[in-house]
Amino acid sequence: MKVMAIVLAAGQGKRMKSKRYKVLHHVCGKPMVGHVLDTVKQAASERTVVIVGHGAETVKAYLGEQAEYVLQEQQLGTGHAVRQAEALIGAEDGKTIVICGDTPLVRAETIQAMLALQQSSGAAATVLTASFADPTGYGRIIRGESGEVERIVEQKDCTPEEAATKEINTGTYVFDNRKLFKALAKVTSNNAQGEFYLTDVIGIFRQAGESVQGYCTEDTAEAIGINDRVALAEAEGLMRARINRKHLIEGVTIIDTASTYIEADVQIGADTVIYPGTVLRGSTVIGEDCIIGPNAEIQDSVIGDGVSVKYSVVAESEIGHKSAVGPYANLRPGSKLGEDCKIGDFVELKNATLGDGSKVSHLSYVGDAVVGKDVNIGCGAITVNYDGFNKSLTEIGDGAFVGSNVNLIAPVKVGDGAYVVAGSTITKDVPAGDLAIGRARQENKDGYAEKIRSRAKAKKEQSKKG
Repeated sequence: MKVMAIVLAAGQGKRMKSKRYKVLHHVCGKPMVGHVLDTVKQAASERTVVIVGHGAETVKAYLGEQAEYVLQEQQLGTGHAVRQAEALIGAEDGKTIVICGDTPLVRAETIQAMLALQQSSGAAATVLTASFADPTGYGRIIRGESGEVERIVEQKDCTPEEAATKEINTGTYVFDNRKLFKALAKVTSNNAQGEFYLTDVIGIFRQAGESVQGYCTEDTAEAIGINDRVALAEAEGLMRARINRKHLIEGVTIIDTASTYIEADVQIGADTVIYPGTVLRGSTVIGEDCIIGPNAEIQDSVIGDGVSVKYSVVAESEIGHKSAVGPYANLRPGSKLGEDCKIGDFVELKNATLGDGSKVSHLSYVGDAVVGKDVNIGCGAITVNYDGFNKSLTEIGDGAFVGSNVNLIAPVKVGDGAYVVAGSTITKDVPAGDLAIGRARQENKDGYAEKIRSRAKAKKEQSKKG
């Protein structure tokens, strides 16, 4: 059975009151149309056509080669939108998923169940439905005596009896592909909106004696279409709860799910503990047995097993097994820690690689640097990597010691086992095994401290008189 998909993403979304096109608004870190494409792909779609309209180039730029595209120049209804795909897939045999680009909460498992029902029943169409206590605003599902779907009636076209029906149309379907486009040719715009409704296809199928099935989801969240910021916030909360539940089931401990934000593509290993205030974004991968948080923010990073990240920010970086970061550290893009590293409080790393066992314990900046194994970088040490025009590299060899308040003026190399004395400013390479000192000789002036105090006191008294 060949499976295809048509994603409706042509609407502007005026009620969002935004310069951003509706389907590109994010839900848990990803544009909602991205969630929809992930869903149809997971449901085994071999070919996906996205109907674009408003913001077409922006939508295509985001989705790239994940789909084929058809432009709906005039928005004349859902039936008209689907028909735009006829030139691409109208002659294909198989099943076609039709889904809106603003329904990120529809699950792949639900689509698969609809495909299975469609296949086993031989129906021309299967409609995803849900039952709401208050169905206002939704098209109603009207079933016949056999339980099959007879027709779908839009809210504005409902009779009082039809409006009382609780089962609603979610706007997601599976069709026999050839039958879909054959029926679409018969759809007219004779309705209150003057549009070509995709839902009219259901009535056309029934008049032709075709079977139409309804698959009623138990998860009413799948019925949510996002038309404004209120629905966007609701969808965000529902998806967050789903994501957290998935990680909990897979063996992750989340101390407080209400104060933990995990985006859709994040991966977390078993027996990792997530403390409150943690934000995990993008394509972050976290290993097993980690302690993450409290108040850690990690984006697009790879975290090994047994790592601790507390009160810190990590972006586009890698942290090796059993390393510790924080509190109050900042790993900027390009940072890469080996195993058993220690990055302490108020340390900032940027585009820096540290070998196994190296430590930067507090109040230091290491940028554009390659640091070997078992290196100790003391408090307040700085790699001076920028001269106002160019970024330059600092290299520190295995087993080197860099004392407190050291400035390493790049480009510079500190060799294996070298020792840099505290307070030094290093402007030239330090060979392996050497000791480097670069500071002015100390001079003590006997009793001079009292002279300074007396001078300051006299100046202060003179200022009061004047």
